[in-house]
Amino acid sequence: MAIYREKDIFERRNAANEAKKALLERFKARPADDDPAVLARKAERQAILEARAIREAEKAKLKQERLAREAAERAAREAAEEAARLAAEEIAQAEAKRKEAEENERIARLLADEAARKAKRDARYAARKQRVGRAPPGFTAR
Repeated sequence: MAIYREKDIFERRNAANEAKKALLERFKARPADDDPAVLARKAERQAILEARAIREAEKAKLKQERLAREAAERAAREAAEEAARLAAEEIAQAEAKRKEAEENERIARLLADEAARKAKRDARYAARKQRVGRAPPGFTAR
C-alpha cells in the first residue's frame, strides 16, 4: 500500500502557477470574433433564440385562444345557470301564488260558513226572544 505524502508549500505554489499559466494559454488560444467557427456558433445560437421566440409566441397565442374559449364556455354555462335559476324562481312564484289563492279561498269559505252559522244562531235567538216575550196560551199576566 502506498504511503500518503503531503505536498509541501513549494509544490502547491508551483501547481497553482502552472494552472494559471494553462488558463492564460487557453484564453490566448481562443479564436477571434471574426473566426468562421465563432461566427457559425453565433449564427446557430441566434437561430435557436429566434426559434425559441417563435415557439413562445405560438404558445402564448394558443394560451390566449384557450383562455378565450374557456371564458366563452364559462359565460355560456353561467347564462344557462341563470336561465335555469330564473325559470325555477318563476315556478316557485307561480306555486306560491297558487297556494296563496287556495289559502284565500279556504279563508273565504270559512268566513262564509261562520257567517251562515252566525245567521242561523241569530235567527234561533230572535225566535227564542219572540217566544219569551209573549205569554204562553192560557196565562194571564197581573
